[in-house]
Amino acid sequence: MSAGDDEAPDVFRARREKLAALRAAGVEPFPHAYPGVEPIAAVRAAHEALQAGEETEVAHRVAGRLAARRGQGRMAFLDLVDRSGKIQLQARVDELGEAGLSALTDLDLGDLVGVDGLALRSRRGELSLRVTAHELLAKSLRPPPDKHHGLADVETRFRHREADLIANDEVRELFLTRARTVAAIRRYLDGQGFIEVETPVLQPLYGGATARPFTTHHNALDRELYLRIATELYLKRLIVGGLERVYELGKDFRNEGLSPKHNPEFTMLEYYEAYADYLDVAVRFEELMRAVAHAVGYAGEYDFESPWRRETLAGAIEARTGIDVRAHADRDALAGAMAAEGLVVPESDSWPQLVDELVSKHVEPTLQQPTLLLDFPVELSPLAKRHRSEPGLVERFEAFVGGMEIANAFTELNDPDDQRARFEEQRKLAAAGEEAQPYDEAFIHALEYGMPPTGGIGVGIDRLVMLLCGRRTIREVVLFPAMRD
Repeated sequence: MSAGDDEAPDVFRARREKLAALRAAGVEPFPHAYPGVEPIAAVRAAHEALQAGEETEVAHRVAGRLAARRGQGRMAFLDLVDRSGKIQLQARVDELGEAGLSALTDLDLGDLVGVDGLALRSRRGELSLRVTAHELLAKSLRPPPDKHHGLADVETRFRHREADLIANDEVRELFLTRARTVAAIRRYLDGQGFIEVETPVLQPLYGGATARPFTTHHNALDRELYLRIATELYLKRLIVGGLERVYELGKDFRNEGLSPKHNPEFTMLEYYEAYADYLDVAVRFEELMRAVAHAVGYAGEYDFESPWRRETLAGAIEARTGIDVRAHADRDALAGAMAAEGLVVPESDSWPQLVDELVSKHVEPTLQQPTLLLDFPVELSPLAKRHRSEPGLVERFEAFVGGMEIANAFTELNDPDDQRARFEEQRKLAAAGEEAQPYDEAFIHALEYGMPPTGGIGVGIDRLVMLLCGRRTIREVVLFPAMRD
């Protein structure tokens, strides 16, 4: 069922006629305010001990959307729904009078209503409010989606999320869980001495990842700017400035394709900690994930309570494909080893891209329970510090759950000369047509002041919520995902 577009025209006409009648009778169908409203859940909690058939003189004021209506004549029952829950309204003619009862029962499903009432428990045990007064707060001109069937059409659900939230309690709960997830992250990091900061979304040079940016023109400055693809380089400049523990929760943008795991606008958490390395970051990350799981009451299939499994990147590839990528250190050698194992070898891929192909196709899908893949080749990691004991590697891990990457962490590269050389290598890759990290002279300038040993991580919030809520596509956990025309 659609969000109302398929409803018969006479349904809309009837609602418009009611709107006109209300105005003709001097009733304002869209008043300015209705102060003093209590959440329905708070009203229910206040009367948990009330026995079936028991009435009180305790008054409450609630407001919400009219979701159901039963009964006729001298008494009617209506269901009112707000964000926190549902409550039954008991409307009596001896309380409201003929006109008052008629005005309430003549409302349409979907209308927003304010109600004053006295708490009672019905004989069937349903907590209710005996209505003493009511007010129309917003006339619904579009019929709400069928509550029993919800919105069956996926495209309609995402294009008209407001209707999806009206129709589906489960969807509403999902986005409340998302909000609790973000709140738990902030609570944890604030408690650990991190400060939340804001860095530019419009940037003169994008960086911190290898991705295609969105480009825009700033008229007053007469220059091209980019929507950020990551917050990393700005946050590390704040570490240089002495802030020592910083984080940012915000939107990043990548001008790339859509998939179950990708939306061009997505939410990332990045945090950086001076005097830490990637192993310290791993410990804190596991603590953070436990804190979030507890905060949202997670009880799903993934074990966030135990220490995460750990494998090296090269070891994980070899265990699943028989290929030792470190023993095949150039493009042709690795391509030959892949071909010998009967694996697809994309002709235009460089050595780093072939390694990434092996991880994404043969390792990632096997990492269902929480796992950290450690120690990446330097060619894949232009912003990570070289490994202290393994030549050719950097101190980096990626975190996987449910066959999906959710985080990426480094011991951060703080040697400005090494960073300059890495940028030069990235410049060569860009000249060869590969996606690469742009050369950022401002970042080099910052490193030359001296950045302390630092560990940092980026966590995909949308993907984390997918895992916590058991969803298989990112569009389910983004309120208004990008859609094709």
